[in-house]
Amino acid sequence: MVDTIVLLLTQDMFFFNEKSQKNSSYKPRITLVSKLKSQKNYKNKPEKNLKIELSLPKLLFGNNFEELQYKNRFEIFSKLVNVLKEMGITATIEAIANASVSAIHYSKNIPFTDGATPYHFINKIKQTNVKLSLDVNQTDYRNDGHCYKWHCNSYEIVFYDKIKDLEKSKTSEKRALEKENKIQLNLLNNLKKQKKLKKFEVFRMEIRLNKRQKIKQLFKKLNIKADLIFKKLFKPAISKKILLHYLDELENKRPILLDYKTSNEKALLADLIFNNPALGPKKILQIYGLKHALDVMNIGELRQMFSAYNKRSWDRLIADTNKIKLPKVESSFGVIRKHLEKFKPLKKSKYLSKIHTIKL
Repeated sequence: MVDTIVLLLTQDMFFFNEKSQKNSSYKPRITLVSKLKSQKNYKNKPEKNLKIELSLPKLLFGNNFEELQYKNRFEIFSKLVNVLKEMGITATIEAIANASVSAIHYSKNIPFTDGATPYHFINKIKQTNVKLSLDVNQTDYRNDGHCYKWHCNSYEIVFYDKIKDLEKSKTSEKRALEKENKIQLNLLNNLKKQKKLKKFEVFRMEIRLNKRQKIKQLFKKLNIKADLIFKKLFKPAISKKILLHYLDELENKRPILLDYKTSNEKALLADLIFNNPALGPKKILQIYGLKHALDVMNIGELRQMFSAYNKRSWDRLIADTNKIKLPKVESSFGVIRKHLEKFKPLKKSKYLSKIHTIKL
């Protein structure tokens, strides 16, 4: 669902007043920005706009472990109006609901209770070593393998261990991937107190669309017809479609060879020959050798070792490898896909009560 969002109120949608005495535990980040507005018969006049950046689940629940539902939208609008009033800003629910969106982060928390760990899936993602887009200019593998991130100027794709990130925040806010974790550190303390939560893990996926133009481009590509205002973007269907799109991108660019399992070496060679009749012996043996190399290092490391050789030869080998067919190959991210397709919101109270019944 939606997590962080950046709203922009024009100067006719708010005004300043005296701060109230109430003091909510979570407050949005507020910035007053000047923008030139062209008006007929007048020169460009500066307009004061209000930029509001906040995590919606932290506003409503005090944490973003729990996830929002569509039915929470009016409660969110009302809560934000009240918190802004505490900060000395008056705006109506209608103004908030119709506020322009300049950035939005879609996310999903995926719980594991069967011994699976976020580290396993993050390592699979790192092993793939692909760029999901040509404009990605940085990848980040940090916190001892508990986070992997693609970054560019207009968006980020992030996978991380939610609980480990909270632990990092307890040591130092700067070391954590997510900011404003202090408000939810009590959640970590509660988890640690319960012995029956030993196998409880949370894998988090975030798509951070940080520019309005990027949101427009992506919506056009995915045929999402929605105005870029708060009330139109607060929809689970949009969140689900965007998260699944980027999982598709990741899976489509992950070589099938990485996930192929066989009982013996002869079976691998036989499957390559039988399922790929158009490939000659030389290419079959190249791919056979590549599979063995990938068992001990990832594609990025392997590519680096061959960096002195012709890049085209490497690219052709990888392209041919991506086209091969092999039997009974299951995606490494099947569990993640199931959770995204079901798209059931994670609820702390309901979910943790079930954890107590798990036999460890």
